[in-house]
Amino acid sequence: MADVDASSQKGDTDRSDWRRVSVLLPYPLGPYDYLAPPEMNLVVGDYVRVPLGPREVLGVVWGEGLGDVSAKKMKPVAGRFDAPSMPEIHRRFIDWVGAYTLSPPGTVMRMSLTAPKALEQPRGGVAFRRAQTLPDIALTPARRRIFDVLEERGTAAAQELAEAAGCGVAVVRGLADSGALETVMMPPRYPAAAFEPLGDGPTLSDDQVLAADRLKAKLGAGYSATLLDGVTGAGKTEVYFEAVAANIAAGRQSLVLLPEIALSAQLLDRFARRFGAMPALWHSDVGPAARRMTWRGVAEGKTKVVVGARSALFLPYCDLGLIVVDEEHEAAFKQEDGVIYHARDMAVARAHLGGFPIVLVSATPSLESVVNAEAGRYDRLYLPSRHAGAALPRIGLIDMRRERPPARRFLSPMLTQAVADTLAAGEQAMLFLNRRGYAPLTLCRSCGHRMQCPNCTAWLVEHRFQGLLRCHHCDHAEPIPTNCPQCDNVGSFAPCGPGVERISDEVSELFPDARVSLLASDMFQGFAGRGMALQEAIRQVQDHEVDIVIGTQIIAKGHHFPMLTLVGVVDADLGLTGGDLRASERTYQLLHQVAGRAGRAQRPGHVLLQTYMPEHRVMQALADNQREAFLAVEADERRAAAMPPFSRLAAIIVSGPDTAEVGQVARELARAAPRGEGIVVLGPAPAPLSMLRGLHRERLLLKARRDVPVQPLMSDWVNRVAIPGHVRVQVDIDPYSFL
Repeated sequence: MADVDASSQKGDTDRSDWRRVSVLLPYPLGPYDYLAPPEMNLVVGDYVRVPLGPREVLGVVWGEGLGDVSAKKMKPVAGRFDAPSMPEIHRRFIDWVGAYTLSPPGTVMRMSLTAPKALEQPRGGVAFRRAQTLPDIALTPARRRIFDVLEERGTAAAQELAEAAGCGVAVVRGLADSGALETVMMPPRYPAAAFEPLGDGPTLSDDQVLAADRLKAKLGAGYSATLLDGVTGAGKTEVYFEAVAANIAAGRQSLVLLPEIALSAQLLDRFARRFGAMPALWHSDVGPAARRMTWRGVAEGKTKVVVGARSALFLPYCDLGLIVVDEEHEAAFKQEDGVIYHARDMAVARAHLGGFPIVLVSATPSLESVVNAEAGRYDRLYLPSRHAGAALPRIGLIDMRRERPPARRFLSPMLTQAVADTLAAGEQAMLFLNRRGYAPLTLCRSCGHRMQCPNCTAWLVEHRFQGLLRCHHCDHAEPIPTNCPQCDNVGSFAPCGPGVERISDEVSELFPDARVSLLASDMFQGFAGRGMALQEAIRQVQDHEVDIVIGTQIIAKGHHFPMLTLVGVVDADLGLTGGDLRASERTYQLLHQVAGRAGRAQRPGHVLLQTYMPEHRVMQALADNQREAFLAVEADERRAAAMPPFSRLAAIIVSGPDTAEVGQVARELARAAPRGEGIVVLGPAPAPLSMLRGLHRERLLLKARRDVPVQPLMSDWVNRVAIPGHVRVQVDIDPYSFL
């Protein structure tokens, strides 16, 4: 609720002493000027309600008003919210992100206002305490236990009190109704507000202690960026936990960014064991009440640690002192819709603006981060050995040109035998295939018709367990037809290629007595389903209630399964096609990460990669454990081609419902393209996904030397062309996806 309302101030006729303030709205608009009465005492950063057309909207005071519109024509600020002002450093960050990504600042600010209810004063909870004078009531055993709990704690909420006393909530309510308990209003409970580290954490190796000490020494000493590198299972999480613990002890806030929600389950469990409390969670599946309390706790400085997806970077931290970007190499940190940004790079900028350390963590760091470390822009800490003496797994290649599976099978005899041997030894096996569903393509055997998405240039993926054909780009779904829509033949459809569901069927036939778990992201929908069911599925694997786990990249990284000794990759070549700039790097990273799930405890691990290209440098580097050599070759190829990180890229994506109009705008942009030394413009050309969500798409790409500032070039370029209202032009600075 707003604590000051303009309607209660002076009438509209006398505004001579009212201030002009600039208010930024969460829309692709510039700041608008409004009038504020002096009694409102607005300061820059205040959250306010202002009129916009026929309605009132939320905004933030961004500075003094600069317009020359007559005060009589200006609208007044409707009210101010009783909430902490947006910190100055956060406003600077929003402006910086807007300038870097060429996005309106209001659109960037909208990412900071995703919990508007948090601007209202939070309500505390109701607790109970023992009344000073007890009424004449019978003291049953349950009631006596309630009084015993209150004797120890003083006050407690009804549910908490009932659980501690081993009775129902109705017993607590009955005591309150009788006057034996008094109600007490408690202050709001903010998440992650109190931490009591449980001891000193696990015993660290000498390498871990050295790395942790160097990270802790950077706290409070200004900006620094550190690449925390190390083999899978080296204990990098425990090292950065030491920095988080020291930052908590100093009273500052910490942010840990994760690329996927799936990684949070085990991390949260480890966090609770280390710190005695849970961090605040922030991602798209967190419920409204939790989001409201986390946002408010962050703004007030009460919430000390946030673990979240890329959007957590835009919470209004009032005293942020450390950012950790875990799995920093992950492409999931790149947001492709709305404001197009890379959370890792924006996190580095946020740390630089705030003057505090950032730690980038990965067993397979991105080439960008490696080059930054080699150039001295980042410090680098390396953990060369697995924790507690565990050995790195052996990686072998299965040449599928020689080790052919039986007809309609996808597991080679060598991999099938390895799984059988693993189960016979009482150990676990993992089969990895980064393809959801049953089959990536459904084909009519009679006429050759392929089932395609009506909204995208993509085949529909068969999800046999759901009885659906689904597009993984726009989420269009339809039942699997019995008749071919082209030739009307019945029962003529054939699935082409494997997805994890098909591998699960094959495994069930080969190993009927094995306990099999299938894990893929589309199996866990909604927060209760996804968060809790995924956590339970991972616990089952951890506790060896599963013999064979089959999954996509949701299981490829971050998980520790002590009895898992065999990893089999069904299609190791999958990511090497398509001509992506980072195809080799991404494939190496993914396969290295999934291989790292094997042999993380005392039992040695073994990894088998099924490949039709065993001579490919990615496969050879994995088999020979030659990461540095692979990165050196990758860097040499990028440098020779003048591609990132040795140059700058910026893309323009033109989209719209009409193909001809999209093509016309793309051609006009090509004619208006910037020219100059060190600048190359490619395109226009249809995007690989030439239709996406019903929109036709064309792309242009600008490549420039690293010393060329691309933002002014791109802004000037787009502004030279008149864009029709139903054609959309997006600019992507530092593109990662070329689809």
